[in-house]
Amino acid sequence: MTNQPSARYLALDVFRGMTVCLMIIVNSPGNWGHVYGPFLHAPWHGLTPTDLVFPSFLFAVGNAMAFAMHKYTGQGSTVFWKKTLTRTALIFLIGYLLSWFPFYDFDQGAFISPVDARIPGVLQRIALCYGIASIILYYTSRRTTVIVGAILLLAYWLILYVAGTPGDPYSLAGYAGNALDKWLIGDPRLYHGEGVAFDPEGILSTLPAIVNVIIGFLAGDFIRRRGNSYETVARLLLAGTALIAVALAWHQVFPINKKIWTSSFTLVTTGIALVVLAALVYIIELQARRGWTYFFEVFGKNPLFIYASAGVLITILYTVPVGDHSLLHAIYLFFASFTPEKLASLLFAISFMLLNWSIGYILDRNRIYIRV
Repeated sequence: MTNQPSARYLALDVFRGMTVCLMIIVNSPGNWGHVYGPFLHAPWHGLTPTDLVFPSFLFAVGNAMAFAMHKYTGQGSTVFWKKTLTRTALIFLIGYLLSWFPFYDFDQGAFISPVDARIPGVLQRIALCYGIASIILYYTSRRTTVIVGAILLLAYWLILYVAGTPGDPYSLAGYAGNALDKWLIGDPRLYHGEGVAFDPEGILSTLPAIVNVIIGFLAGDFIRRRGNSYETVARLLLAGTALIAVALAWHQVFPINKKIWTSSFTLVTTGIALVVLAALVYIIELQARRGWTYFFEVFGKNPLFIYASAGVLITILYTVPVGDHSLLHAIYLFFASFTPEKLASLLFAISFMLLNWSIGYILDRNRIYIRV
């Protein structure tokens, strides 16, 4: 914990804050059976606004790394490895504990064994992508980093095509990562939301997700070196447009798919992130229109803590009984008593997001910034 926020560009803080804000909203509807389409993931192939949230968070992790990695220069590899491994382990552990929480099954009346908790997850993937990307970035030049990123995307495509079910390698049943996850992690400790043991944050699909962090780093490093200028905005826009174009072309043979995190998905999401970041740099840094930014800055200054606290709070709301319902469902029913069901579900999500914003606001007002 520190009382001083690290120095970053405001546009990057706002981008990160917008991502955390949307993550909380899409993860916390009042009723999963009544959600507006844009707030749901694509059923399989395709792209929705919700599909952009997690990859944008990884992109933002890379942005932040651009302002931290150069600090290791002159400190030696021992310092780098110690800090990187410690942070990777802590983020992974926090994610695992969130999966295990509340540690007790109230329906069964028994404690949940830690070996039965889901092992993969959002924070776990962030940890692995951060750790692996850090190693790549520390030991390679920018040019080599780009080559490594391209190899990861192409290798993932090749692995899925060769090792997947012939004729249908990009389907739920034909996805090659399933066998690897079941072998290394085990069926009970994987996500079962698709009706079978399939984990969208599994081992194999982490490979292309690393590239989201790498591209985020390259964008943040470019801004750090070149500063805020019209040239910076133009280059970010051109790079983003190019990645989107390549992704749409690749989509014809390797479909855009968040759940198996295809290489085309990595490119389209980082391309959109670059375009959004360019717009934020233009509006916030060049046009100095900052009256609206503080709301998102609150999320951006304590992103990991707010995300983790949101995970704890939503589980508590699911767990606490109110009559025949959970507290969460009781609040949803209150909104549903005077609005349509989908709107009630959204109102709950927005209210829950504002609750977490309030926590971040209290931390910021007291200049408390929790870092891992």
